[in-house]
Amino acid sequence: MSAVCAASAEPPAVTEGSEQKKPLKPCCACPETKKVRDACIIEKGEENCTALIEAHKECMRALGFKI
Repeated sequence: MSAVCAASAEPPAVTEGSEQKKPLKPCCACPETKKVRDACIIEKGEENCTALIEAHKECMRALGFKI
């Protein structure tokens, strides 16, 4: 899943002018919280990662996503 985001990422020089026109995609928002949340879910199961899941939701909400 993260490979899709990495593949769609462009160098800053290219995206700097066009980033204002294109909204941030949910798959690429909050990569820090998403990475640790996903690792926790894979290793421990969703029921044991509620704090990390909530932290990722808060990050997404802070960026304007309605979750």
